[in-house]
Amino acid sequence: MNNTKPTSRLSMQTLEQPRTMNRLPMQTLEPKTTTGSPMQSFEPKAAQTTLEPKATTELPKQLLEPKTMTGFPMQRVDPMLQLMRSDRHLFSSSDTSMMMRQIQATHVPDGREVDVRPLLHVIEDIVQRSTPNVLGVGHVNATTQSHFDVFEDKTHQDGFMGILEAVAYTIHRISCEVSSKCLDGADAHTTTLSLLNMLSSFSWDAKVVLALAAFAVNYGEFWLLVQLYPTDHLAKSIMLLKQLPDVLEHNESLRSLVKAMLDLTKCIVELSQLPAHYITPDVSAMSVATTQVPTAAYWTIKSVVACMSHMISLIGFSHHEYASSTNDAWELSSLTHKVNSIHELLTKQLSLCYQYIEEKRHVEAYQTLVRLFETLHIDNIKILKALFYTKDDLPLVDGFTKRRVSIDVLRRKNVLLLISDLSIPQEELSILEQLYRESRNVPSRPESQYEVVWLPVVDRVTPWNEAMQQQFESMQLQMPWHTVYQPTAIDPAVIRYIKEVWHFVKKPLLVVLDPQGRVVCPNALPMMWIWGIAAFPFTSAREEALWKEESWRLELLVNGIDATLLTWIPEGRYICLYGGEDIGWIRKFTTMARAAARIAGVPLEMVYVGKSNPREKVRRVNEIIAAEKLSHYWPDLTSIWFFWVRLESMMYSKMQLGKTVEKDPILQEIMRMLGYDSTNQGWAIIARGATGIPELARGNGEMMLTSFAQFDEWKEHVEPKGFIPALNDHLQHIQTPHHCTHLKLPGNVGRIMDTVVCAECGRLMEKFFMYECCTE
Repeated sequence: MNNTKPTSRLSMQTLEQPRTMNRLPMQTLEPKTTTGSPMQSFEPKAAQTTLEPKATTELPKQLLEPKTMTGFPMQRVDPMLQLMRSDRHLFSSSDTSMMMRQIQATHVPDGREVDVRPLLHVIEDIVQRSTPNVLGVGHVNATTQSHFDVFEDKTHQDGFMGILEAVAYTIHRISCEVSSKCLDGADAHTTTLSLLNMLSSFSWDAKVVLALAAFAVNYGEFWLLVQLYPTDHLAKSIMLLKQLPDVLEHNESLRSLVKAMLDLTKCIVELSQLPAHYITPDVSAMSVATTQVPTAAYWTIKSVVACMSHMISLIGFSHHEYASSTNDAWELSSLTHKVNSIHELLTKQLSLCYQYIEEKRHVEAYQTLVRLFETLHIDNIKILKALFYTKDDLPLVDGFTKRRVSIDVLRRKNVLLLISDLSIPQEELSILEQLYRESRNVPSRPESQYEVVWLPVVDRVTPWNEAMQQQFESMQLQMPWHTVYQPTAIDPAVIRYIKEVWHFVKKPLLVVLDPQGRVVCPNALPMMWIWGIAAFPFTSAREEALWKEESWRLELLVNGIDATLLTWIPEGRYICLYGGEDIGWIRKFTTMARAAARIAGVPLEMVYVGKSNPREKVRRVNEIIAAEKLSHYWPDLTSIWFFWVRLESMMYSKMQLGKTVEKDPILQEIMRMLGYDSTNQGWAIIARGATGIPELARGNGEMMLTSFAQFDEWKEHVEPKGFIPALNDHLQHIQTPHHCTHLKLPGNVGRIMDTVVCAECGRLMEKFFMYECCTE
């Protein structure tokens, strides 16, 4: 009689193999007579309703034996112990390859794709719902409840029940096969191979999940009885018939192995679900992981056999017998160690696979971003979404209301991206805020038609922590413009683009996007420091136009810093800017320069501008200058800092426009002044009004001091030539061929000139690296 089950009405009926009648587990329990000889046993056949006598054979020792006539139990052999002992030493290291050949020989996949994730969710749910009662917890915690809620949602997904129905019979067959083999005395290895042969047409992940599902049914039924029998009479009666010891509730070894099996199964399934378009079998990490999967599947299924055998062996156990059965716990613990070891190895390979996939995704996302910036758009939304928009509809925070907003607030506007790390110098932040608020005074003005967005670049190597979050929020509160809601949400591809294309290192950038999302200036901070909001719309074309209107003059140097100094210029006064930290040189120079000016009868105003990155030394020099009334000075160190930042910004602005020292006179003067600041000596520049380069003299501290010390040698030329031309002639007269010019540039600006020409002699300067730590 053909006992094949009809095909399922579901689309997954191909998962089933023809069913045949399996031997019932209790049919192998053959009692012995009191003499020890076997009694005649009867076994039903698949196609018959009558019992046929089975040939009399010697029964295996591991089968259950009845009690003696006196009522005392005869020696009972635990099927679990028999199963485990019989193959404990089956495989030595020399037999590993033979075992692998046996395992691989059972694998004959037919190409069917089985989505085992729904089934795995059910298995995990069974284990999770058993856990509270196992641990003696009377309530469900928030984490577990969340898991249950997710599970309930998944059960309503399309096709969920269809998949479970399609594999239900296979799961039942596995359960019956394990029960039959255990009671027949088969060893664990043989039983495992039998299951692998039964599941030969399935993929490795499907084999493991189906086997684990068969165990989960038995495991769940047991814990359901444990949970119900105190209050449910039906459950209590079943427990009485099975005589299951309640001490199983505290079986740590079984519970540990169940957890280990579930963890390894999830890892195997996770590996099988990796996206094939990002990682292929020939990738090293994937190749190694794939070779480990058959071993992982074998030991997981073998552990399933051990757990089910253990639970079968408990039927009829007394509390005393269970408590004395320590070998079971040892065997289960050994398997737990083995499964955990495999899980650890496979997890490492899986991590390498994810790392490879992440790198591929980053490359893909980066190339998409590059193409996006090379494409013309009708507005800036696509670009802004690529920069800020992840899965969050409100990725920005409004600087005024401090409420979260969408990217639409930036649509078709000039957007200035303020790019930095989590620490922007307070001086820069203050001046930026001042310029921003100034532009907002008259909203209708064209200069106010832009928005600023702070985009902090966070190093992904360092995990985001509470201290970083607080630092970010502190900076965010100080900013009146838009900021990102969460820096960690910015895609790594965006970070890479910022560093590689926009050359961000550490020094802040202000990248300008026009209303169509095109980059119209890679860094507008230099022109903003130089010209303020007059540089609007902050494009490179506007920057070029502003430079064409400029010349090397005092207004360019001190604009926006010292309003008093600017009033001296139209009055025709001679103005001297000097710097350095050598107070001895400062005393001599100011005294001699004022004396020469007095003799020459010229109105000379002197202003101390300190040194770049002003620290305590500059503050002390300021105090001495004030006390001794040596000259004017800027009491606020921010003004000194801004003077030098503007000077550096002029250099970066010229570099950004492709200018060179050889061909640009203004850049020559900028480089000279930065060179003066790079030494430990003083320096000075003297100009009269707004007459430009012809009425300007400059030199390092030694040259200027010598010139004024020798004023008697050139004072007779002051009247016919003028004070500054006469000074320039003497500076040229005392100049020697020997000079040593230094130029220090910060290494965190992203772009550094490959070659720099000496502003004094025009020769190519040598490049050195300097590391400085100043704790002043």
